[in-house]
Amino acid sequence: MKGEPMRAAIGLGSNIGDRLGNLRQAVTYLIESRFSLCAASSVFETPPFGRTDQPPFLNAAVVGQFEGKPRALLNLLKDIERRIGRQDRGRWGPREIDLDLLLIPDLVYRDDQLEIPHPGLAIRAFALVPLAEIAPRWIHPVLGVEIADLAERFEAEAKSFLRITRL
Repeated sequence: MKGEPMRAAIGLGSNIGDRLGNLRQAVTYLIESRFSLCAASSVFETPPFGRTDQPPFLNAAVVGQFEGKPRALLNLLKDIERRIGRQDRGRWGPREIDLDLLLIPDLVYRDDQLEIPHPGLAIRAFALVPLAEIAPRWIHPVLGVEIADLAERFEAEAKSFLRITRL
């Protein structure tokens, strides 16, 4: 017997090559897999995080349904990154595509490869602002706070983000 599909939020980022094309290709690959897209945020140009000696990022978020376990979704995201040509340039380095499993409602999970919710979600405006646009009432399951309220804490930083287009 199949389980119910799980809702999941994915963060997308790119700062090398055709940044918008990379984000859109990732969404296409998600849709072609077992990820049923429910919502997609605007695309925001944001300053790099962690290492500032690199080009600005385009960031977005999507919400969808996935038939499978969280680890299977992580594996799908890593496969899509490889298909788009992501190269390892070190932590917080430039990337063709970055796909992060941000949140699965009501789930707190941790193993050696995956932590849900994403451990940096609550402190990264570039992830919160797009997610708050499409899932403002989702609750961070560790903090017990709505995504919109978490994003509001970064209102000043978010003013520097340039809204580019929709995914």
